[in-house]
Amino acid sequence: MLNALKLICLFILATVFHWAFASLFVRWGFSVNIILVFVTAFCALLKEPLAYSMAFLCGLFLDFFSTKLFGNNAFTFTVCACLVCNIVDRFDFDELFPQMVAVFGLSWLAGLLNTVLVAVFADSSAWPGFWSILGGAILNALFAPLVFWMIRKVAGNSSLRRQG
Repeated sequence: MLNALKLICLFILATVFHWAFASLFVRWGFSVNIILVFVTAFCALLKEPLAYSMAFLCGLFLDFFSTKLFGNNAFTFTVCACLVCNIVDRFDFDELFPQMVAVFGLSWLAGLLNTVLVAVFADSSAWPGFWSILGGAILNALFAPLVFWMIRKVAGNSSLRRQG
């Protein structure tokens, strides 16, 4: 029961941070996606079934508030979860640099994948622009250490954490 409450708290934390930072940085034209940073940290720190579930649910949550294409964020976050869960044993996500590089790369991947999905399935263009994605990816990478630290603190040494 306590583990379920921790997951719910992490999800609420992700949504609040996403809303706050996305609405703050949109004024300067940056497409910040803090939920993607949380998804990356979930996949690096939590057990795989929980990581995949949280990634899908976070993407689905964004899809409910999206006006573009329903399901594109859930699919994109699940693809990102697959990538992170497959590289987690090869990278030391306890260090800042791998956290920031992974989030920066996934921010680009998510932006490009969402653009392609909307173009193919909705027959429209949703390209936010090169500078918007670059600025958002840099800001996401800068927030990564804080998000990883928060998830480590909330998850603690519970059975939620990945072993090894």
